[in-house]
Amino acid sequence: MTRSTRQRERDSERTRWQGEREEDTDTDEAVDDIDLDNVDDKDLVRTGDGEIIHEPTGIVVEEEQIDRGPEWRAFNHSERQSKSRVGAPTTKTMHDKGLTTTIDWKDKDAYGRSLSSEKRSQMHRLRKWQERIRTKDAGERNLQFALSEVDRMASALGVPRSVREVASVIYRRALSEDLIRGRSIEGVSTSALYAACRKEGIPRSLEEISEVSRVERKEIGRTYRYISQELGLEMKPVDPKKYVPRFCSELDLSKEVQSKADEIIETTAEQGLLSGKSPTGYAAAAIYAASLLCNEKKTQREVADVAQVTEVTIRNRYQEQIEAMGIPT
Repeated sequence: MTRSTRQRERDSERTRWQGEREEDTDTDEAVDDIDLDNVDDKDLVRTGDGEIIHEPTGIVVEEEQIDRGPEWRAFNHSERQSKSRVGAPTTKTMHDKGLTTTIDWKDKDAYGRSLSSEKRSQMHRLRKWQERIRTKDAGERNLQFALSEVDRMASALGVPRSVREVASVIYRRALSEDLIRGRSIEGVSTSALYAACRKEGIPRSLEEISEVSRVERKEIGRTYRYISQELGLEMKPVDPKKYVPRFCSELDLSKEVQSKADEIIETTAEQGLLSGKSPTGYAAAAIYAASLLCNEKKTQREVADVAQVTEVTIRNRYQEQIEAMGIPT
């Protein structure tokens, strides 16, 4: 006699259930054999709840993480602005890290109505005392002046916010190490900005820095060398290719010239020609050579004015690069 259909279904379910139990047993044994201290970081995944899971096995490595985000949800910028109850984040670019209160100068109340004369005089006194108590001593006043100088020069140079933050941190380190004594505040703040530009991969030449500073180029270079040595700032030599896009943009040269200049710099640098040379002059000479090769000729004077080097420097570097590339003149 043949078995009933219901009996066959019951037997197949029992067989499948036993197979799943054996697989679970094998997985549990594999999980027990895993050393969580030696797990590859690539296999760890962080979930939306803040848990860290080992993806191949599903083990929860860390759980019950603190959710540091807000308790509310927002789906667009206007909702975030209306629900947010906090101010701007702290920043190193301000002497008090942006934690003090600022009294507005509009002389209006919360509804936009003008204040009475008595209230205006009261707010004027409050503003005056607010400005006075923001700095408690001469040290804080000097720090406030130095950071405002960094912000002013960074704005004139057009560098991003990250450079200002790094420059402020370098200046604060120099202040804590007592490296300011015997040197001008402007000189140290300018040197900190120059070091920050190099650290962030947005180099500016000493000539460009000195144009927006109130100190001479020689003092900036001397102070920079002293600060970088005392603070142990690890500065790599500036790559001339970092100057090429900016110089080409100011000279209205095409992408073809920019690529050719990068190729000239890379090829000649491999032959050791870059050692001991100014990166700005080296980049300017490569751009001049590339403009000639791409039939977008620029005069040596035009390139020299943009790179702030002399025509003699461009001629010397140009001859060296052309000979190294094997290009007939």
